[in-house]
Amino acid sequence: MLILFDVIDLTSLEETYEALRTFDVLGIEKKPDVTATACRLVSETVGSSSSTLKDLFYVLKANSIVKCKINDKAYQGIITRLNAAVDGASSLPDFYYSVGGLLLVKGSKGDVHLADADGTFRSVKAFRQSDGRWRFSSNSPESSAFAAGIALETLAGVVSLASPELDQSLISTLNSDISKLFDSIEKYDDGALYFDDKLVDGHDHQGPLATTSSVVRGLTAFAAVTDERLNIPSNKILGLANFFLGIGVPGDAKDLFNQIDSLACLESNRQCFALAVLMVSIPLILSLPSTVLSVTKEDSLQVNVNTVLGSNAPPLTVKLVGVFTSGSKAASLVESQELVFDDGTGMYNLNNLPKSIDVGSYTFVFEIVLHEPEHEKIYVTGGQKRVPIFASGLIKIENAEIAVLDSDLGSIETQKKLDLAGQNAVSLSANHLQKLRVSFKLTTPHGLAFKPHQALLKLRHESKVEHIFVVGNSGKQFEIVLNFLGLVEKFFYLSGRYDIELAVGDAVMENSLLRAIGHIELDLPEPPEKATRPPPQPVDPYSRYGPKAEITHIFRAPEKRPPKELSLAFLGLTFLPLLGFLIG
Repeated sequence: MLILFDVIDLTSLEETYEALRTFDVLGIEKKPDVTATACRLVSETVGSSSSTLKDLFYVLKANSIVKCKINDKAYQGIITRLNAAVDGASSLPDFYYSVGGLLLVKGSKGDVHLADADGTFRSVKAFRQSDGRWRFSSNSPESSAFAAGIALETLAGVVSLASPELDQSLISTLNSDISKLFDSIEKYDDGALYFDDKLVDGHDHQGPLATTSSVVRGLTAFAAVTDERLNIPSNKILGLANFFLGIGVPGDAKDLFNQIDSLACLESNRQCFALAVLMVSIPLILSLPSTVLSVTKEDSLQVNVNTVLGSNAPPLTVKLVGVFTSGSKAASLVESQELVFDDGTGMYNLNNLPKSIDVGSYTFVFEIVLHEPEHEKIYVTGGQKRVPIFASGLIKIENAEIAVLDSDLGSIETQKKLDLAGQNAVSLSANHLQKLRVSFKLTTPHGLAFKPHQALLKLRHESKVEHIFVVGNSGKQFEIVLNFLGLVEKFFYLSGRYDIELAVGDAVMENSLLRAIGHIELDLPEPPEKATRPPPQPVDPYSRYGPKAEITHIFRAPEKRPPKELSLAFLGLTFLPLLGFLIG
């Protein structure tokens, strides 16, 4: 949340409101300096005659949260400016800011109305397109779902400001437009639904999160002013909720606001334009604290059912309808049964997993049943919910052995037991006429055969050349036999020591292992002239920064010199002329 506190220090009224709104929905107490900064921006904007229509709109939105004091004279000036803006509006944003501003003033001062609500309503509807999308202006060739959300929110404001009330038939015509808009909704593989605009002009592209958020705000605002239930399937409302919940925590303050504000609109009528719960159903989200259950530890199955912002759900029953093996079309492994509600934790529990559930991956199918019939008009559960579950456990590893076999008769020459749960230091020797056999047995906690994702045997030569083999299985028994006579070329005729490693692993195997078994000394024949040589081993890129080899420089032997006495004699002769010069 620190990113939002940084936003408060900016001069942007839009960003200030978005941060305050996010704080308000999440129940984060605003710091005194945050409120003071917001009130200063409110005072400066209201008192300035150069404030734009957008500035007035967002300053009124921010003030609806921080409740700064604005005198009646300032309110009258704002109302006058906004009414004039409605009369002169020529684009959808102009109507959005002016009508929205008047609606916010009405929420604070009460008696505020539009002089020509019917004409304003029809002017906004002029931007409507046949596919349910809307244009931002009559000069804009492109229509978008983002503009549709703004338009629905604006029309909801016009209806609220109308006096006398608008004809309900005029409002009802928009129901078909909303249905057409939802025909263009897009879907992820997990069932999440979202809106996205494919505009040519990248400057106007808002992205799926902003576009979907705009539609949800407009949808819930319009639902509050219509007497008819919107013709939107409940599973699409649930799909929108799953979209906002599935994106995680955005790293951008704008995206976080769009996510939180949209969830608040779907959550409660107290959060967004007095949402009419009878017009737009509130999604109930079924989730599991953990989708990995240990068969060995006898973990219990726990299920949460809450609204999108974590509020308590109404009285209901959670049923486990069926359990299916992943990727199989076989019948359910269990019969339908109800989960037990725990008042202490607020979760629905199944304390003991059915005996038919062993280690593996499954698909659990849940169903939510509301206790009160009238709640079915308020909440949407989305029917049956399929959740992938992994049942993990400790796999029993038994009868592990390693042996050297005679190539001709297959008789055992050397055989040793392996403790794959502990340490091993097996030392073996063999030649190219013999075989190496490694075998072991894997069983689940319920005694059934277990086939892991991988069972690999690795032999690594002392020159770092590695060879990896897949260990095959027949039921519970895993076995691999290496015939060295047929592997001499693959081993590049390299005799010497080979370290042996065994790797057995699976996502649901709690005791996956990578174990060094020991080593084997192989005596292979000499390579022929045209035999394939072992590939060069990769060079460590960081070795270039290691210590370099010491450089030893050999100097030339010095030349032989004359005796010392002869050198001194010649030195004396060079000084004789100088001595004669001095005497002369």
